[in-house]
Amino acid sequence: MKKIIAWDLGTGGSKASLYTEDGTCIEKMFVSYDTFYPHQGWHEQKPEDWWNAIVKSTKALIEKSGVDKEDITCCGISGHSLGVVCIAEDGMLLNPSTPIWSDGRAVKQADKFFESYDQNTWYMKTGNGFTPAFYTAFKLMWYRDMQPELFEKIYKVIGTKDYVNFRMTGRLCTDPSYASGSGVWNLNDWEYDIELIDAMGFSQEIFPEVIPSTGIVGQILPEVAEEMGLSKNVQVVCGGVDNSCMALGAMAYKEGRVYNSLGSSSWIAVSTMEPVLDIKAKPYVFTHVVPGYFASALCVTAGGTAFRWLRDQMGREFIREGQEKGVDEYDLMTAEAEKSPIGANGLLFNPSLGGGMPMNKSYNLRGAFLGMDLMHTREDIIRSCMEGVTMGLRSCLDELKKITPIGDEVLLVGGGSKSKFWRQIYADIYKITVLKSDVDQQAAALGAAACAAVGTGLWDSFDKIDELHTIEERVRPIPEHVEKYDEIMEMYLKATDMLCDWGDYVNEKRNNMGGQR
Repeated sequence: MKKIIAWDLGTGGSKASLYTEDGTCIEKMFVSYDTFYPHQGWHEQKPEDWWNAIVKSTKALIEKSGVDKEDITCCGISGHSLGVVCIAEDGMLLNPSTPIWSDGRAVKQADKFFESYDQNTWYMKTGNGFTPAFYTAFKLMWYRDMQPELFEKIYKVIGTKDYVNFRMTGRLCTDPSYASGSGVWNLNDWEYDIELIDAMGFSQEIFPEVIPSTGIVGQILPEVAEEMGLSKNVQVVCGGVDNSCMALGAMAYKEGRVYNSLGSSSWIAVSTMEPVLDIKAKPYVFTHVVPGYFASALCVTAGGTAFRWLRDQMGREFIREGQEKGVDEYDLMTAEAEKSPIGANGLLFNPSLGGGMPMNKSYNLRGAFLGMDLMHTREDIIRSCMEGVTMGLRSCLDELKKITPIGDEVLLVGGGSKSKFWRQIYADIYKITVLKSDVDQQAAALGAAACAAVGTGLWDSFDKIDELHTIEERVRPIPEHVEKYDEIMEMYLKATDMLCDWGDYVNEKRNNMGGQR
């Protein structure tokens, strides 16, 4: 039976998964890499780390599975969004460390651009509802202003997963889903917006060729196949941005279907045939990997990352205990959290460690524990973190409900869906039924595998996705819990606005002192 390799190139690491041609995942392997924070608002990774993780995870996957490499006929990839990987004309990587999607260094460049170009017009064209500084075009402006010598050498700027495809095939290209996060993509026209590119002062040639998400980039280079332990006959399919691949893998590839991704960043998204746009809430929209559809979402930028930060900074003994006992340290943490009551004894956590979103009063919003008292325990701190992430997502859900129909059930995918205890918190705070399927953390990888399967003719269509999900649990909200959380939610929203004001005050003080913005 033919096999498919799918890579989920995420913020925290790369996961390689091996699928049979009927869509069954038979093995997976994860390799982590670091994110670096050299200045406030700067979030960087090294493309060479991505490549090394892809190679290492693939070789380990083949070795562990025992599969004959000749059975692997194609591959697809999902990649974290808004990448700005600068490539010289000779194919060399120009920036060893590159800003990732959550990097906000280009605030001044975005602000300056919108002095002469209406921001709402830009948003309604592009659907780019993150903080504008996150998007590729504004990061390019930052390079042009701050590192002009590097900027002058740029031949093409490509995304995260596009860099992996380039290393595998030598071809520089992207797909519509990834291009839609460039800051210069016209959603309605499904192509680059030449007027926007001109207004930003870029050459049109700096942006890569666009082919379908199911398009074949090329055949893997012989030397790369040897390095990765693959057959030289593997066909490399373009794949897509993580939001869209995950939507496909989570069954959100038809009108009105909703899912909740609980990864490093966490979001709630709906699939529609028209982009969901709103000037006030500013949902961010990606072109779907499924032709004719869009994935529109609102997010907490540091969802799983906030919980991971808590683990790294305050839960190192959980890491040690997990290693000693062979258990997941996050399971140990959630077991502690269960000892704390609803509301964590009055301790409130805002998870905005990565900054605010356009739906907030200010990008300068930063996370905080509020109401901390000598009575509070580690159990309270962990539970408040879990509740805070969930309340942040509840605010996203409430905003989406105002502008598009949302059903009374939502499918959870990603690492945050593993905990039964946390699933109940989601149901109680969301006030709707949450579903868990057996696909779980494989949604993005399954979406990438599906692109490869359709692109190489192994599948006739994406409809097979529905057959691959088995609903394992339906978690319904508990009425008495809902009542308590509704009261806490009011406090959460008030605290968020207060933290926005505080962030603006601190940012102004820092600028007056000549500090880093």
